[in-house]
Amino acid sequence: MPLLRFYSKYMKKISCISLVFILLFSLSIQAQTKKWTLEECVKYAIDNNISIKQTELDTKTANIDKKGAIGNFLPSLNANASHSWNVGLNQDITTGLLRNQTTQFTSAGANVGIDIYNGLQNQNTLRRANLSIVAAKYQLLKMQEDIALNVANAFLQVLFNKENLKVQQDQLAINEKQLVRSEELVRAGSVPRGDLLDIKATVALDNQKVIAADNALLISKLSLTQLLQLKDFENFDISDETSAKDENNILAQTPTAIYDKAKEIKTELKIAKTNLEIAEKNVSIAKGAFQPSLRGFYNYNTRVSYADVPAFDPITGDLIGTKSPAPFFDQFRDNKGQSFGAQLSIPIFNGFSARNNVERSKVNLEKSKIAVEQQELDLQRNVYTAFTDAKGGLNAYESSLVALEARQEAYNYAKEKYAVGIMNSFDFNQSQTLLSNAQSEVLRTKYDYIFKIKILEFYFGIPILKN
Repeated sequence: MPLLRFYSKYMKKISCISLVFILLFSLSIQAQTKKWTLEECVKYAIDNNISIKQTELDTKTANIDKKGAIGNFLPSLNANASHSWNVGLNQDITTGLLRNQTTQFTSAGANVGIDIYNGLQNQNTLRRANLSIVAAKYQLLKMQEDIALNVANAFLQVLFNKENLKVQQDQLAINEKQLVRSEELVRAGSVPRGDLLDIKATVALDNQKVIAADNALLISKLSLTQLLQLKDFENFDISDETSAKDENNILAQTPTAIYDKAKEIKTELKIAKTNLEIAEKNVSIAKGAFQPSLRGFYNYNTRVSYADVPAFDPITGDLIGTKSPAPFFDQFRDNKGQSFGAQLSIPIFNGFSARNNVERSKVNLEKSKIAVEQQELDLQRNVYTAFTDAKGGLNAYESSLVALEARQEAYNYAKEKYAVGIMNSFDFNQSQTLLSNAQSEVLRTKYDYIFKIKILEFYFGIPILKN
């Protein structure tokens, strides 16, 4: 019985260990076969991309600058202390005579200063710091939008290369079957041997196309994983569930409506307008240097000296020795001094530096105004171009589908003619090549159309990554 209980416990442990290994193995298989969707790729890139992390640091710098601007309103407090030794011939502080002695001197003090008025420069500096934080946040959002578009483009490129590889592999399989069929026809004497050699050359060319398509797929996966900051690109794969259709019916909008919406939401325009406000604050700060500044101050200081003080007989006046100086803290208390007041500074002439700063700020302000106008023009051109490209992409995709259907019918007809010996191998290979080109054109126009729709939706405020 004890042996039986031991065996039962042992088998239970083995079963638990096996179950753990099965679960770990299944999780490993799931991790290896995970297929990333477009939304997952975009979100992961936004969370991990190096360029976005660098832009986030710019936002932190802007917040630090704001703390500095707030600090300009606070009083400045500084303390100082010193201690010195004087050895040798020194002037006696009691008699004024030079004596060989060692003296020590300790001094300490503190001062407080605060700006009362400085041409509103502190206030304008704080407003500029707040605007800089807003601009930094817009820059971060712009970087995230750019990364999202780049990821979408790289994602669609991987999809294109996956489907293109499949097309090339299917074409290779068809031609390999045709090669077997041609060998049978040659042995039967139905077609000349030269046709068989043409088919072999076609199969070899198809092999090269498969290798090229496979390499293109690998490189496109590498490009996408680099955007995502992933290292294992060989086991990386994406979901194939992508259709070439206008899901949000964006082409039903007019270019003017899309442009009006883009003017309200586009980050580039917001950045340009915020930079314009920052330039206006810079002009105000520069003009503040023309105005008087008033600063309040308070100073406290005290001192202590250490030296043997000569002692004199009060009756005869003779030197009878030395006496110790007053206690340290007594001297500290008795020798203290304070001063306070206000300092007014009126700028009269400073070598044109203040005037030049104002003129320089005004020039930058004009540049910012022009930048806003240029950004509006660029946005209008980009919207109309994106709308035209999307329309053209749709027409090209629909035309390629019609062409592919015709090429497929032509190929089927050529195949029948070649099978009965009415068509030679050269013309049949030409038909196959045209069909392959039509299939590739459908794939190219399909993903080109999808990406152009994404760009148009982006201008209309439809994000790639849904919140």
